[in-house]
Amino acid sequence: QVQLVESGGGLVQPGGSLTLSCAATGSVFSNNDMGWYRQAPGKQRELVASITNYGAPNYSDSVKGRSTITRDNAKNAINLQMNSLNPEDTALYYCHAWIKPSRTLPMNSYWGQGTQVTVSS
Repeated sequence: QVQLVESGGGLVQPGGSLTLSCAATGSVFSNNDMGWYRQAPGKQRELVASITNYGAPNYSDSVKGRSTITRDNAKNAINLQMNSLNPEDTALYYCHAWIKPSRTLPMNSYWGQGTQVTVSS
């Protein structure tokens, strides 16, 4: 059974930085894109950043230039470093991955449980 284990959320002051980490555990035969989404209260879930299994990143306009997403294929893991955080970055952040659990099962979409990021003084 595949699970996405997230860590790194918390309370940070405006202008600060943090790194979110996500690792896929369990049966992972292969995987494709992995990324982070976020959902603020009263808003729809939105893409923050994603990365292909070849390491090509994609960033939303809201974090472009102040965030870096990296990937470790051997560990089925990604990290998202976010800098210059502001209160608008406050949200529940979810890890997402496209994973093929076995040779015979199809690629499927998996979500983590979410980790809270709060930017406040």
